[in-house]
Amino acid sequence: MINFARNLIAAAFAFAFAFALAPSAWAQSWPAKPIRLIVGFTAGNSTDTIARVFSTRLGEALGQTVVVENRPGAGGNIGIETVARAAPDGYTLLHSGGSPIVVGVHLYKLSADLIKDLVPVTPTARTTMYLVVRPSLPVRSVAELVAYARANPGKLNYGSAGAGSGMHIAAEMFLHAAKIQVAHVPYKGAPQVITDMLGDKLDFAFDLGVTIPQIKAGKLILLGVPGASRSPVFADAPTLTEAGTSMDMGATNVFGVYAPSGTPREIVERLNREIGRIMQTAEVRASLFAGIGAEAVTATPDEFSALLRRERERFGAVVREANIRVD
Repeated sequence: MINFARNLIAAAFAFAFAFALAPSAWAQSWPAKPIRLIVGFTAGNSTDTIARVFSTRLGEALGQTVVVENRPGAGGNIGIETVARAAPDGYTLLHSGGSPIVVGVHLYKLSADLIKDLVPVTPTARTTMYLVVRPSLPVRSVAELVAYARANPGKLNYGSAGAGSGMHIAAEMFLHAAKIQVAHVPYKGAPQVITDMLGDKLDFAFDLGVTIPQIKAGKLILLGVPGASRSPVFADAPTLTEAGTSMDMGATNVFGVYAPSGTPREIVERLNREIGRIMQTAEVRASLFAGIGAEAVTATPDEFSALLRRERERFGAVVREANIRVD
């Protein structure tokens, strides 16, 4: 009987030890099948563009295909909730801009808790925003746009990639700072916004880089950029502060990769290393800058998490002060 009890206890310890090692061993065999990279906006959006720049190279590094899957809607939140509800096995990831993560949490009632249900893996890139207007609009400066809006109440409109998107938040911050009112026209992605601006259906928008070719071709007019510094692509364009409208979008322009909460730390750290290495290659940096004027960004998971916590707090105050709503 004593020997039986001892054997039973030994077996229990062996099982517990094996169970404790299982996650680590499982993570070492990852990935064993293709990985889904969810993007909460339409193809051609800045979030999508950046994801497609690094996804193929990430797949090569991991030995498995990384498939970009677009789930547009609700300012990126459909994509966010898809990943938050996914199994924490490293096979479903999210690539998102900063606004849905640090601003959207203050605007939407989500079924997912962004703080508890997502793990920040790594930042990928940072972009400058561009305030652009259609050429037929009779304004050529920020001051002229503000003056025109005040002289023509109810006449102007602006487009965004959806309520709660970075384009929407930037525009609302601008309207609040300039003390003007303009109608909001939400879309499911930036490319649709640009198409309607080119067709004279929209007056202006805040863009994350998709409009660079149209600006260079003179099809859209760049008035200025939010933030503390000028765009490296268009050095002659003033910041909105220089133009007389104080507005700093800060880190809401930082894109990054997220995983479901509970994803093994070994997988999170490997993704962080691989994506960070890819984003710093000369080829990727050149591609990002030439395509949407983006700058590659790297940080550890903990550094990225700390940045997001600070930005959530800061933009919670901004949303309340500007009374920004998604309805």
